[in-house]
Amino acid sequence: MEWMGLNELREKYLTFFESKNHTRMASANLIPQGDNSLLLINSGMAPLKKFFLGTETPPNKRVTTCQKCIRTPDIERVGKTARHGTYFEMLGNFSFGDYFKTEAIQWAWEFLTGVLEIPAEKLWVTVFESDDEAEEIWVNKIGVPKDRVVRLGKADNFWEHGSGPCGPCSEIHFDRGESYGPFESFEQAGDCDRIIEIWNLVFSQFDSDGKGNYAEMAHKNIDTGMGLERLACVMQGVDNLFEVDTVQNIMKHISSIAGVSYKENEKTDVSLRVITDHIRSTVMMVGDGVTASNTGRGYVLRRLLRRAARHGRLLGINKPFLFEVADTVIDENKCAYPELEEKRGYIKKLILTEEESFAKTIDTGMDLLNGMLSRIEKGGVLSGDDAFKLSDTYGFPIDLTIEIAEEKGVSVDTEKFAELAANAKAIARADRLAKGGSSWDEDALSGITLPKTKFTGYTSLSEASTVLGVFKDGGEVSELNEGDDGVIILDTTPFYAESGGQVGDKGTITIGESRFAVSDTKKTANGQYLHFGTVEMGGIGKGDTVSADVDKTLRYATMRNHTAAHLLQAALRKVLGDHVHQAGSYVDSEHCRFDFSHFEAVTAEQLAEVESIVNTNIFDAIPVTMTEMPIEEARKLGAMALFGEKYGNVVRVVEAKGVSIEFCGGTHIDNTSRLGLFHIVSENSVAAGVRRIEAVTGSGVLSLLGNYKAVTDTAAHMLKVAKPDELSTKIKAMQSEIKQLEKENSDLNAKLAASQTGDIMSDAEQVGGVRVAHAVLKGVPADSLRSMGDDIKSGNDDAVCLIASVNDDSASILCVCGKAAVAAGANAGKIVREVSALTGGKGGGRPDSAMAGVGDVSKLESALNSCADIVKGFVG
Repeated sequence: MEWMGLNELREKYLTFFESKNHTRMASANLIPQGDNSLLLINSGMAPLKKFFLGTETPPNKRVTTCQKCIRTPDIERVGKTARHGTYFEMLGNFSFGDYFKTEAIQWAWEFLTGVLEIPAEKLWVTVFESDDEAEEIWVNKIGVPKDRVVRLGKADNFWEHGSGPCGPCSEIHFDRGESYGPFESFEQAGDCDRIIEIWNLVFSQFDSDGKGNYAEMAHKNIDTGMGLERLACVMQGVDNLFEVDTVQNIMKHISSIAGVSYKENEKTDVSLRVITDHIRSTVMMVGDGVTASNTGRGYVLRRLLRRAARHGRLLGINKPFLFEVADTVIDENKCAYPELEEKRGYIKKLILTEEESFAKTIDTGMDLLNGMLSRIEKGGVLSGDDAFKLSDTYGFPIDLTIEIAEEKGVSVDTEKFAELAANAKAIARADRLAKGGSSWDEDALSGITLPKTKFTGYTSLSEASTVLGVFKDGGEVSELNEGDDGVIILDTTPFYAESGGQVGDKGTITIGESRFAVSDTKKTANGQYLHFGTVEMGGIGKGDTVSADVDKTLRYATMRNHTAAHLLQAALRKVLGDHVHQAGSYVDSEHCRFDFSHFEAVTAEQLAEVESIVNTNIFDAIPVTMTEMPIEEARKLGAMALFGEKYGNVVRVVEAKGVSIEFCGGTHIDNTSRLGLFHIVSENSVAAGVRRIEAVTGSGVLSLLGNYKAVTDTAAHMLKVAKPDELSTKIKAMQSEIKQLEKENSDLNAKLAASQTGDIMSDAEQVGGVRVAHAVLKGVPADSLRSMGDDIKSGNDDAVCLIASVNDDSASILCVCGKAAVAAGANAGKIVREVSALTGGKGGGRPDSAMAGVGDVSKLESALNSCADIVKGFVG
């Protein structure tokens, strides 16, 4: 049994099972594909569930994987113990109706004792209490002593999750030796650190109805799982995952930044473990297309990042640093996951952006939270209202509030917080519905059992079809009549269903004089195409033979915009860098909207270069090919895949030779020249690290030019110039004239103000050695108000003067204090704050000059009349 690195262990395992005729499958994306029951992949079996359930065919009846996994239920315990982590890799070998218990047990034992040379006497085996077959294999075929095979009950050795495939388990445990404690028998070992489980063999042989009834399955399966990090602990002779070679290298990078060492201080160790675990999870999630947000898996990512950033602060790191540590995570894992190297720039930039964003939040939030906690005794409760205020107003995460409060011995009223958060969410949802309305949801048809629709729209825009089903108001009917809104399902259709950012086709479905106008096309998860629309004439019923015709003009315009999106991405990567990846898109007949990963505004010069590159590609008349091929072949060609998108074993690849090659199921034109022209309309930010470009092609460019001409012609007429190209000269002249008039107006206001300053102080009231005066003026600009104040200050050392300027329904107050008045204790900032507060306003500033807003103008006069009493409080 020799020391072995984690990366070497992974490769040895996969190679071993390849020698047993298993197909090695790459780790699935952490974002579940076609499985809404999971937020993130959390086990080796999860991505293969479709094969176990028979909904998809595996590439081989024997499969082996090393699966990236994220589990966060115990996130609060990460760091506090050396056992818990959120990211891990699960080794697995699987049989889909092929081999069963004998082979699974034999190969597990061969790998552990033969390949890894783990001494057999260090291994224990458990089986389900009634699984005689498994025990017989272990004892009689493998040769494990009977006293080292332990029978355990259903809670320990039976895998079941609701209804469906289930079965007994057999676990292999490793004895780490006497240095980890005494040991008399396995049953007494409990949850000690000495005996650790390293491999679980699940024998799926029953079909459960979820009510305690188990039917023997005709085709039995094998699902095994072994934690890679836990196996590395055994092979490297270390106590926990944080001491495994690749993980320890990450921790050493963090330690060097913080200037601390592991195992010197328990508080420091907690923070080092938190950061090490969370940055591993973060890099893997971002690499698989998860972006930070306040919902779903995006919130999991943001929570991990922010928790890690906070523990960085506890170590004294007061700058962004996680993006630097990401380099080490990538370096330690890129041999198994080369996509991390490809996305290094993007991963680091997203992490840095989140760190910088959180830095703005955490200081304010920490100050407020510490202030709240300072008023609560140990054992007390932070109110749900305060916790919600921190979260809703200041963006301070509730999980951090709970964790920090717990460190101070204070609990949080999470029930009240949840109630307030739910109410806020309901209000926001109602507001969105009020603004956007609602539409009939095709989910009502998700349970239909009709055959899949055959799609012919890649090569045809017209098809003779049979109506398989007709639906109205969410329910199936025999026919739709004139005026009815509904859905038609056909056996064959040329209509493209909304997918991959491309809108569904519009057009008509006709039979004789009857006509159904298709306004949208969508697709169910089961493959039926839903043609939404209205019967404009006659009626259409189930079983009718109809003509399905796509609106050719709209489809071709949409195709131009979709191909433009591919050319646009290629140009953006060329100009901005390889960190650019598609983060979403929307293409219809009118425009192309493309969201992409980038962390700063694209300059006008860069946009011009991108637009020029796309148009050059159009003028070069590059052929565009659409080819179906095995996914591995497509990857070898360098085809770009969309983050988080689900792809089958065979994919459709769209290529503009030498410019762009992408996985894409959408529709495209066959030559770039058919785009005509490409023009970028706008570029802006839509989320942290995500930018959006909107563009038009072909007739859309002509339409835009027509609009521009109409605007310039109208402007030329209004400004009385003969030609639109004279507009800039005319506008410059008008700007110069306006500037001169503004200067003259300002000079007049200054003279007016100067003439009034003497009058204001003539009515001053003596208060404690200073003279206090106030006045209300109409329509005086802020600059003129300040000029008046400066004049009063310079000519009246003992003055405290408040001047209010009223403009319609708004007003502001200036307070100035001369040098002698300030020396006597007057403070303009504090005085104006108190006066404005009487009106519901706010403000403040320097001791000699300060401004404030007025809340209720009707209360202004009363507030100013109180200024003498307020000043008295400062000058005695």
